[in-house]
Amino acid sequence: MNWKWLAALGATSLGASQVDLHRMAARFAPTEIGADLSRLPESERSALAKLIQAAKLIDALFLRQVWSGNESVLLDLSKDTSALGRARLQNFLINKGPWSTLDGNAQFIPGVPPKPPPANFYPPGASKEAVEKWIQSLDEPQRKLAIGFFTVLRWSPAGVGKFQVVPYSQEYQPELADIASLLKETAALTTDPTLRAFLIKRAAAFSSNDYYDSDLAWMELTSAVEPTIGPYEVYQDEWFNAKAAFEAFIAVRDEAETAKLSKFGSELQEIEDHLPIDAQLRNPKLGAMAPIRVVNLIFSSGDGNHGVQTAAYNLPNDERITKEKGAKRVMLKNVQEAKFKVVLVPTAQVALAPAEQNRVTFEAFFTHILMHELMHGLGPHVITVGSRASTVRQELKDSYSAIEEAKADISGLFALQYLIDKGVLAKSMESTIYTTFLASCFRSLRFGITEAHAKGIALQLNYLLDAGAFGTSPDGTFFVNASKIKAGVAALTRELMTLQAQGNRSRAMQLLSSLSVVRPPVQKVLDRLSHVPVDIEPKFKTAETLLSVAR
Repeated sequence: MNWKWLAALGATSLGASQVDLHRMAARFAPTEIGADLSRLPESERSALAKLIQAAKLIDALFLRQVWSGNESVLLDLSKDTSALGRARLQNFLINKGPWSTLDGNAQFIPGVPPKPPPANFYPPGASKEAVEKWIQSLDEPQRKLAIGFFTVLRWSPAGVGKFQVVPYSQEYQPELADIASLLKETAALTTDPTLRAFLIKRAAAFSSNDYYDSDLAWMELTSAVEPTIGPYEVYQDEWFNAKAAFEAFIAVRDEAETAKLSKFGSELQEIEDHLPIDAQLRNPKLGAMAPIRVVNLIFSSGDGNHGVQTAAYNLPNDERITKEKGAKRVMLKNVQEAKFKVVLVPTAQVALAPAEQNRVTFEAFFTHILMHELMHGLGPHVITVGSRASTVRQELKDSYSAIEEAKADISGLFALQYLIDKGVLAKSMESTIYTTFLASCFRSLRFGITEAHAKGIALQLNYLLDAGAFGTSPDGTFFVNASKIKAGVAALTRELMTLQAQGNRSRAMQLLSSLSVVRPPVQKVLDRLSHVPVDIEPKFKTAETLLSVAR
């Protein structure tokens, strides 16, 4: 969909009309998200309710991280009882701010500034160049703190133009103290030792600013209740992709589905050993742990609940842990089922040639999302540039997130094909994985081309179209070219992983500049999708029930 009307409004900061605001909100289909808790012991239901209370506090932290003015704007909106005020508040709550994530972050409330690329992680008024120059002037220990996940930079009282590093534990101390208190109360309620250990260590991390032990404890969770709460993803830091935003996912495990997918973890080293890159770029020994958890979401907040909803995640992002232990992949099954039914199926009916549409399946959608998360842990991460030790994230900077998302997608297809050829997955999936991915490309492009996932999708779609792996029918619909898709997937996997191994930011920026665009044939399909929701707006009915009982 081409929302030029909103972009124009955003450019002048006049705000959107009530009609426009309703059109914006209508792109998110209200969808009930919950799970059956009947088999959960009373102690764990009580713990779950307490965790939801803690997760609710994450929203205020996230709002402040994105923009210093968010909280005052929200307060003003909450006092405005007019129809226009309520429409503005609805969109603010969906987007967690006064900018529409689906429309290039265009402002929809009058008077607000453009969305700040550095978010609220860096000193107000400072330039990116000045901050980067100062960081490079530091000795190694101080530089690591300055670019670390869990610090902000602020103006220093030492003088004009000077900066200082402030840990999250100090910057957000009041809120973190309240959340830590709730986590300790939850630890006293649960009977599961692994959940208790994680909660106690995560509460301690909020005051120590050292998340290492609690991240390890999170990796080792075996409880029926599966919480993720803390600072994790770096998408909000559009300067350096360095600072972690707070988020929470409170879920319960789906034991049966988790057991089904456990086989994938044992295949990762073999997939790494056969990646289509030079042998010296492969990791001869992946981290020992690669747990996969299938869960049903009960409640999410902060960076985990704004705009387009998260379907799965791969954490932690701390390279120390991913190198030693791998990473945990969490699949939000009930969220994925909702997205497939509400968004992907009707999208496929518009975007794909008629003969392709019956090859779009939930199994392929679900399995590729899983493999996407698994592939975040494969390929280059800790690298050497010249004689200097570094990471892909540090070298690619602002191009990192989009390139990493594209890598995980395309190498996920490569890995699925490898497992099909090996016989781990059914041969029948070969006819569904590529078509389902093609349909999902159009779903993701509607997230807005400024968003990292959508940038990565545009790069892949255009690359595969140029390679002849995808094609366009005379009626404007798209199809998979079975004779070229495997080679195209392998070639792009090689391209992206190689530039990551080299820390080649200039090549990354070149690819994004030339391929992360919406070409006219693709735009025509997007324009025909105006009647299809872009995503879901979760309504957490199970969480509401738990909280009402807890009161």
